Amino acid sequence: MRKSSLFALFFLLPFLKSFSQNLYFPGADWESRSPTDLKLNKSLLDSAVRFALASENKVEKDLRLANIKAYANEPDYKIIGPMRERGGPAGLVVKNGYIVAQWGDIHRTDMTFSVTKSFLSTVAGLAKDQGLIKEVSDKVSAYVWDGSFSGPHNSKISWEHLLNQSSDWSGTLFGLHDWADRPPKEGTIDDWKNRKLAEPGTVYEYNDVRVNLLAYSLLQVWRKPLPIVLKEKIMDPIGASTTWRWYGYDNSYVLMDGYAVQ
Repeated sequence: MRKSSLFALFFLLPFLKSFSQNLYFPGADWESRSPTDLKLNKSLLDSAVRFALASENKVEKDLRLANIKAYANEPDYKIIGPMRERGGPAGLVVKNGYIVAQWGDIHRTDMTFSVTKSFLSTVAGLAKDQGLIKEVSDKVSAYVWDGSFSGPHNSKISWEHLLNQSSDWSGTLFGLHDWADRPPKEGTIDDWKNRKLAEPGTVYEYNDVRVNLLAYSLLQVWRKPLPIVLKEKIMDPIGASTTWRWYGYDNSYVLMDGYAVQ
């Protein structure tokens, strides 16, 4: 190494040491800074917080009542999993890793629902990475052999169709019928049950029974509970808290290699 290079290296060492000491990464405890410290408009930020507090969802705090009202059109609807009252509005504004505003109980563990879809798509991606699913264009019937994907319609369904909710899968899973999930407001049960099925991949429909089917199908390829997959592959490596839980339905236990898995 030439003298000039050595001189440059020794010159940089004190600077790098000082830089590393000042470098901040949020960990278990997040530091707070005032908005002005981070060049944010405090009055606008306060206005946004007031707006958030004033715009609370009007749904009942008791989520059992909220669910019964929301799904009043579904035949024989009942709650088949744990429920708890929801908290009030809460949130954080983070800038450069620092908390610049917060409101409500930010430490409360609350229920979430549709985030399950993000969890499942992540678990499906991990299955693809590890070769458990060769291609998302593969037919699910090549991986799930219990008859869930048999017949002229269901046998056409691919992983991609399940992931983008365009499968129009027809059947019953954990006592829930696909046609009974958010049925049309017009017509009768006979109309819903005997509807014309859409070709897989052609029509999007938000349907929780088919989301449950995706979870069940992914369980068949992972051969272990999906919450464990999520914990080991995602949550622990990124340093997520240990306070999260993933609950299945009370009647969603299946026999997997000699073990009852929810």
